[in-house]
Amino acid sequence: MDDKNKISRRTAITGMGAICLTTAFTPVMGAGFQADESNTSSLPEDPQTKYPRPPFKEQKQPWPGLVSKMDPRPDHGEKSYKGSGRLKGRKALITGGDSGMGRAAAIAYAREGADVAINYYPTEEEDAKEVIQLIKAEGRKAIAIPGDLRDESFCSSLVEQAVKALGGLDILVNNAARQQTHESILDITTEEFDATMKTNIYAPFWIIKAALPHLKPGSSIIGTSSVQAYAPTEDLYDYAQTKAATTNYIKSLARQLAPKGIRVNGVAPGPVWTALQVSGGATMEKLKQFGSQTPMGRPGQPVELASIYVQLAAEDASYATGQIYGSSGGEGNP
Repeated sequence: MDDKNKISRRTAITGMGAICLTTAFTPVMGAGFQADESNTSSLPEDPQTKYPRPPFKEQKQPWPGLVSKMDPRPDHGEKSYKGSGRLKGRKALITGGDSGMGRAAAIAYAREGADVAINYYPTEEEDAKEVIQLIKAEGRKAIAIPGDLRDESFCSSLVEQAVKALGGLDILVNNAARQQTHESILDITTEEFDATMKTNIYAPFWIIKAALPHLKPGSSIIGTSSVQAYAPTEDLYDYAQTKAATTNYIKSLARQLAPKGIRVNGVAPGPVWTALQVSGGATMEKLKQFGSQTPMGRPGQPVELASIYVQLAAEDASYATGQIYGSSGGEGNP
């Protein structure tokens, strides 16, 4: 998910999982996030200048950070993503669905016709409410399930809650992850290392095991890997190895589940502008120049990966399994 400039991919989720249907949230904000047709052009844009470029202002938030407090605010597709019914009738569970790539996928899935359940860290409720309202604005079922992915019992409960509320499950996106920058391995405590491993490796293992009995032929599992799996940087010792493991489980599980008609693929982002950079995922020096080292000269925006998550879940990608789709502004991805 990120790159030389630490990204702290959306993340561990602590607190017991309480499920909230969209009716728990007021619909007021949904209208503010409706797609604005007047701002949409069919003409191509220069990708170098389409979104903000560094330098970025200094900013810091307590972990895990909120999109609403970022400057500039990331584009998850709130106004820019246009759907065309590619996932009509599908039922998706997305971990880390409050911000970053998870939020972009949730918005895109809803606009493509899917019902969506999102999981997030309880302190990210403010961001999660916005996503729930955006999904509801598309006329789709929206489910909010906060909780701690480091807890095996919660991971099992998460799947059961999602299946019950959605009436089934056929898309699973394991997107939540923990990433914190450390100059040296000596700076990483056993507790921190354990938290990263449980969030990034154990949680997908637990969630997939719980989900498999519910997944029928034609279902899709999607994991979020990272450029760090291919070109790890020195200050992401723990995070980078979990993303290499993610890439490996995607390829292994794809072989295992192909005879069952279940596809398994992954997305490997480079540096993408999310709340995790401002909450410990990057040093302040790297934050200010985030994405500048890519050939594109800027970080990606979550919405720029949304269509990849859609494609990997869609029926017209039925021959794609065991694949890692990269998006890194021209740097170091498959």
